[in-house]
Amino acid sequence: MAGHLLKVSSLATAVFASSGFYLYNRQLNLNDLSVVRFGRAAATTVVISLDYMTAFKLVEYDTEEYWALRSKVHRRSAERLRDLCCANRGTFIKVGQHLGALDFLLPEEYTSTLKVLHSRAPQSSMEEIQQVIREDLGKELSELFVSFEEEPQGAASLAQVHKAVLHDGRTVAIKVQHPKVQRQSSKDIAMIEVMLKTVHWLFPDFAFMWLVEEAKKNMPLELDFLNEGHNAEKVANMLAHFSFLKVPMIHWDLSTKRILTMEFVEGGQINDKDYMKEHSINVNEISENLGKMYSEMIFVHGFVHCDPHPGNVLVRKCPRSKKTEIALLDHGLYQVLQPGFRLDYCRLWQALIKGDMSGVERYSLKLGAGDLYPLFACVVTSRSWTSVNAGISSVPVTHSEDVEIQTNAAQYLPQISELLNRVHRPMLLLLKTNDLLRGIETTLQTRASSSSFINMSRCCIRAMARHKRSKAHSRTRRLQITLTESLSLGRLTVYELLLWVSGSPLGHWLTALLALLH
Repeated sequence: MAGHLLKVSSLATAVFASSGFYLYNRQLNLNDLSVVRFGRAAATTVVISLDYMTAFKLVEYDTEEYWALRSKVHRRSAERLRDLCCANRGTFIKVGQHLGALDFLLPEEYTSTLKVLHSRAPQSSMEEIQQVIREDLGKELSELFVSFEEEPQGAASLAQVHKAVLHDGRTVAIKVQHPKVQRQSSKDIAMIEVMLKTVHWLFPDFAFMWLVEEAKKNMPLELDFLNEGHNAEKVANMLAHFSFLKVPMIHWDLSTKRILTMEFVEGGQINDKDYMKEHSINVNEISENLGKMYSEMIFVHGFVHCDPHPGNVLVRKCPRSKKTEIALLDHGLYQVLQPGFRLDYCRLWQALIKGDMSGVERYSLKLGAGDLYPLFACVVTSRSWTSVNAGISSVPVTHSEDVEIQTNAAQYLPQISELLNRVHRPMLLLLKTNDLLRGIETTLQTRASSSSFINMSRCCIRAMARHKRSKAHSRTRRLQITLTESLSLGRLTVYELLLWVSGSPLGHWLTALLALLH
């Protein structure tokens, strides 16, 4: 018996030692092993679930104590989720960033905690970066570049960006994918799917499977940097008439699926008001141009950049013309809106701006909201139901209304999760994009300005007219549609002029004069 135990222990020792030697030789990190990553995810799911199941047993529902405790549970659960994302990195950070962007859909405790993931993305070592470049471009750094900055300009969940100088003197930005992300992404998505299914089984009201569906669809596209380069060129051509828009030029000879080399663009983040003040950049002009750009993408073309967080939208003075520019970066994630969906979304916004409640209900139903259309209207606009009923263009945004929206996001989380599972899939990335844009506008203090509604209305009119012209069978009908479009756009221009006059010194002088005459 003793001899048998000795053999078993010797074999176990040999296996353990050889495994350790193998891992050491391969320079594998335990964090890269699927069993470790899955175990970490499973443990976090269990701890968070048990917390929600046990925390409220001794507290009466809808009391002050209940809501205070609920906020604490939300906060510590969000912190556990954040720590899991930081430990597992890659796809986990990407999904965490997505959740952190949903300011008006998820409780504030979650969004504020997960927002830090934008600044906590992992960095690959210089050896790993060199290895990816060597494998994909077949050359050493010294053969490709005069200089290559080892410290990255920025690190994200899937890649990091380095500044370099080509042999012809041009400065470029090199986006290099983290070497392990490609291999781990499908396994990570499977882990997240198991986590969410477990939570849904324990808490049937919380159904977030849409998150997995979106990750499965979008992650392969975001990991293909050639696709990102093509998106950048497409949007640059599509919006070429906007002289204020700068999209970095792609260097295709130095780009692969894991490496994207592009023109280096300097600037400050769009939420950096101090940078704008220092460089004499008009905040209102930036906000208006951002609105024009996105209204055109959404309503007219149906090709939408869906990751406009501040790190991806820079502002600057053009070195040559000295005019203010918006530089749009990171073109990996775009949503293509089919014509039927795009026109229904267009009509929904027209109804929301006018306060046409029958139109709001009709087009919300067409977009999949069903009987949750009042909640859908509030989610799309980030406005209260009172403001939606009055017409969002006629009711200014107040701080108390924003607080009400965030409070409701916590109270109606089951209904919001049901709505997100129900609406047509393109709506999900649009809602994320809306929230990111509103976050920028809130920082710049330009939310719900009259110019943003005018720009949206202008794009909606153009989109509807273009659609009607495509269906018209006679030249007379097409001319009639064009004239109606011109009249509608003309009325908007007159309205915009009146708003400008009323807000100018001349407007104030005329108002004072009329008051004296009366």
